Amino acid sequence: MTTYDDRASLTDLTATVERVRSSVEGVIEGKPEVVRLSLTVLLAEGHLLIEDVPGVGKTMLAKALAKSIDCSVRRIQFTPDLLPSDITGVSIWDQQRRDFEFKPGAIFAQIVIGDEINRASPKTQSALLESMEERQVTIDGTTYELPSPFMVVATQNPVEMEGTYPLPEAQRDRFMARVSIGYPSAEAELQMLDIHGGVNPLDDLQPVAHAHDIVKLVEAVRGVHVADAVRRYAVDLVAATRTHPDLRLGASPRATLHLLRAAKASAALSGRQYALPDDVQALAVAVLAHRLLPTAQAQLNRRSAEQVVQEILQRTPVPAAPQQQSGYGSLGHGSAAYGQQPPRTL
Repeated sequence: MTTYDDRASLTDLTATVERVRSSVEGVIEGKPEVVRLSLTVLLAEGHLLIEDVPGVGKTMLAKALAKSIDCSVRRIQFTPDLLPSDITGVSIWDQQRRDFEFKPGAIFAQIVIGDEINRASPKTQSALLESMEERQVTIDGTTYELPSPFMVVATQNPVEMEGTYPLPEAQRDRFMARVSIGYPSAEAELQMLDIHGGVNPLDDLQPVAHAHDIVKLVEAVRGVHVADAVRRYAVDLVAATRTHPDLRLGASPRATLHLLRAAKASAALSGRQYALPDDVQALAVAVLAHRLLPTAQAQLNRRSAEQVVQEILQRTPVPAAPQQQSGYGSLGHGSAAYGQQPPRTL
């Protein structure tokens, strides 16, 4: 049994993540919140869905993140003729050995970039389900473990509906968060012209962290403390989506788990050993909205899932911080009262 040093782990996390953040932001200008969310999902052991119009840097973000952490990377261009075996792999008969030999597919990488995932058929999309949830692949009755860390970064264009297959609910639920990059500001676009106009910035991008560093950081995030009040707050938010009149499908229990994991990662990125309701609030839209299905009437009224989540955030009471002898008040949910926890050992 070794003592778990939270302070040392969080110090290492902050320094390492700062290097990765700076590296990625050198490629994706003017979108610090998008880069932070990507790192949050990575450290929370989740998968990221990037949904936006063409040409705003969706694939560039995924490649920059993968190259900055020196992990094995595979890119899958999803097309209508892509087969499940192209993703997971296939067993091929070896005449010399007179036995089947397994040829791993593109999913056997630490960072898997699924470009335009909604252009593949539902059968091919479903090939990702087991790997995203259980981090393994089963071929011909044999189970193969995927490397660690493992993250799927998928992109899709919401405006090009011709020749696409919308992701089913079960597939969207596997993604921890969805993010839209959006158009850059005028200043950021001018800077992009200066940087990207002559050379590709990915060519000069060097790794600033290693895969084993990310594994250690993931372990540090797992040790972040979450008070019972914060857990209850996350459960209340998710439960409210299941009874909201504008939604015909609410968030699943998996969404609650993803929201809690993301909140822990966000707290660690902020240098805290404990999560706050603020962490849950900041991530609620990104983690919950893509899992929700508005009713037909809500769609007629142009009510989006994001708007519904914002409404739920406004209506759900924020828990008060627990009383403690150090003098923190009972209402300041940013106080360190949420950080009270017994010593942890590994």
